Amino acid sequence: MLLCVCITLLLASALSFPLDEAALDAQWEQWKTTHRREYNGLGEDGIRRAIWQKNMLMIGAHNQEAALGMHSYELGMNHLGDMTTEEVSERLTGLQVPVNRDKSYTMSLDNSQVWLPKSIDYRKKGMVTPVKNQGQCGSCWAFSSAGALEGQLAKKTGQLVDLSPQNLVDCVTENQGCGGGYMTNAFEYVEENGGLDSDAVYPYVGEDQQCRYNVSGMTAQCKGYKEIPEGNEHALAVALFKQGPVSVGIDATQGTFQFYQRGVYYDPNCNKDDINHAVLAVGFGVTARGKKFWIVKNSWSESWGKKGYVLMARNRGNLCGIANLASYPIM
Repeated sequence: MLLCVCITLLLASALSFPLDEAALDAQWEQWKTTHRREYNGLGEDGIRRAIWQKNMLMIGAHNQEAALGMHSYELGMNHLGDMTTEEVSERLTGLQVPVNRDKSYTMSLDNSQVWLPKSIDYRKKGMVTPVKNQGQCGSCWAFSSAGALEGQLAKKTGQLVDLSPQNLVDCVTENQGCGGGYMTNAFEYVEENGGLDSDAVYPYVGEDQQCRYNVSGMTAQCKGYKEIPEGNEHALAVALFKQGPVSVGIDATQGTFQFYQRGVYYDPNCNKDDINHAVLAVGFGVTARGKKFWIVKNSWSESWGKKGYVLMARNRGNLCGIANLASYPIM
C-alpha cells in the first residue's frame, strides 16, 4: 500500500512540474533542424509544434512510469514526432487483408512439437538485409515480402541480396501499390512472374510507377508460400526456426509503437483484431529477466525503434495480432 502511495506521489510531482517553454522551444528548433522539417508558414509550424509537444509529454510520462517499473520498454522522440497516430496509420502502414483468403496454404502442424532453441536471430546468420525506409507510401507489405524472400534466398544460396520492394509496388496487380497490399499476393506474383529484380536494378522511389520488371535483373524466384495457423504463436516460432524470417502483420496504431525505442514492447491496448502494418519477424529470444520476445524488423528507417527493430512481447496473448497474418515464401 505504501509503495502505491509513493509511486502515485512521484508521478504526480513529475507530471505537474512546470514546462520550461524556452527549453521546449530550443528542442523544437533542434528537432526541425535534425529532421530537416520546413513548414508552410507559422500556422502549420504551430500545428506541428503542438503535435510534437503532445508527443513529447506522452513520451516523458511513459518513461517516468517505466523508471518506476510500470513498463517493460521505453519510448523516445524520433522522426515521426510531428505526426499524430492517425497520420502514421494513414501514411506509413498499408496492410490490406484480402476478403477471401485461401486457407489451403496453411502450414501443417504435424511437426509443431519440435524442439525449439531458447533464441534465434537471423541477423547473426547473414539472412537479413539492412533496415529500409518506406517513406510516406503504404508499401509496408512490399518490404515485409521482400525481406522474407531475401531470407530464403540467403538460406538457399548463401548470398544476402537486397531485393526490390519497388518491383512489387509497381507490378503486383492484386495489390494497390502505395495504397496498400498483402504479402501472399506478392509471393504469388513472384511465382507467376518467374522472378523478382534486385533493388540495385529496380531501386525504391516510394511512389507508384509503371511496372518495369526486367528479367535480366531477376535475382530471386518463388515456388509458393505457407501461412501460419491463425493466432498460433508456437507455430510462428516453429516456422521461424525451421524456415527463416517470416512476414507478419501487426496493429501499429498505438502512440507507444510510434515512439518505441528499447525494451520488450507490451501495450495491452494493442489490438490483435485491427492489424494494419506488415513487418518481418527475424527471430525470437528471452531477456535475462525471463521476458520472451519476437525480434521484428520495421520499414520506418533506422531512426525508429532500436535501429529499426522492435522486440515485441511473445506468448502474451498474441500481442498486436503478430501471429494472425504470418506467412513465408518457399524457394
